[in-house]
Amino acid sequence: MSLSDTGVNFSIRRVSAMVQRYWYLLRSSWPRILDLIYWPAVQMLMWGFLQLYISQNAGYFAQAGGVFIGAVLLWDILFRGQLGFSISFLEEMYARNLGNLMMSPLRPPEFLAALMIMSVVRLSIGMIPVSLLAIAFFGFNLWAMGFALAAFFVNLILTSWAIGIFVAGLLLRNGLGAESMAWTIMFLFLPLTCVYYPVGVLPEWLQYVAWCLPPTYVFEGMRALLIDHVFRADLMLEAFAFNVVLFCGASVAFLKLLASAREQGSLLQGAD
Repeated sequence: MSLSDTGVNFSIRRVSAMVQRYWYLLRSSWPRILDLIYWPAVQMLMWGFLQLYISQNAGYFAQAGGVFIGAVLLWDILFRGQLGFSISFLEEMYARNLGNLMMSPLRPPEFLAALMIMSVVRLSIGMIPVSLLAIAFFGFNLWAMGFALAAFFVNLILTSWAIGIFVAGLLLRNGLGAESMAWTIMFLFLPLTCVYYPVGVLPEWLQYVAWCLPPTYVFEGMRALLIDHVFRADLMLEAFAFNVVLFCGASVAFLKLLASAREQGSLLQGAD
């Protein structure tokens, strides 16, 4: 199936072929699948037992049931979404296959679409079992958020894709010398997006920076839902608007970095 008849040169078949390639790589290695579940489970259990202790010893936190566990699970959507995107991209660099892909009929938007699909696949493998563990251990049901969870997920996954696309561009241009960015860049957002505390905790000048980041609105919305039992649709719409800008900016940056990589010949040296 192709959308070329509509003036958009985008092939669903090529995207599907790339997704199958990454799926075969993933399912052929049980340690890779185990790793997708292991780290989210460890974090959820650690913060879950911490919240259990605090809720038993502090009145305020007793009313904020699940706020830490919810924050951990939503943070993992953001972090694992970006990491799943970047790992699939790194697979091509490790295999020295980027040059071959760029010379094939596969177009950059199709390549990115396949990476985004695999990001969701990897995320689902890790998060679904962990969310069930949260119910079993702590009685926290992430799925009970309903429509709010869908709004949180859409905004967080858009941010993770935008960051993943930008990192992919940096890797194209700079090779594996920039590999550490794929593993560490999201942690720059951890203190600024106020995952475990409200924005008001930050210094006033830093609050302006926090409100420019889409995940901040999601975590504020999560606290409003769990503590005040109010779904803040306004926060979700603002997050989505910022995500559109961020995603478009990351896509433009990727295309420019790809063009620069082609000019410099770094596509064939990506594993150096």
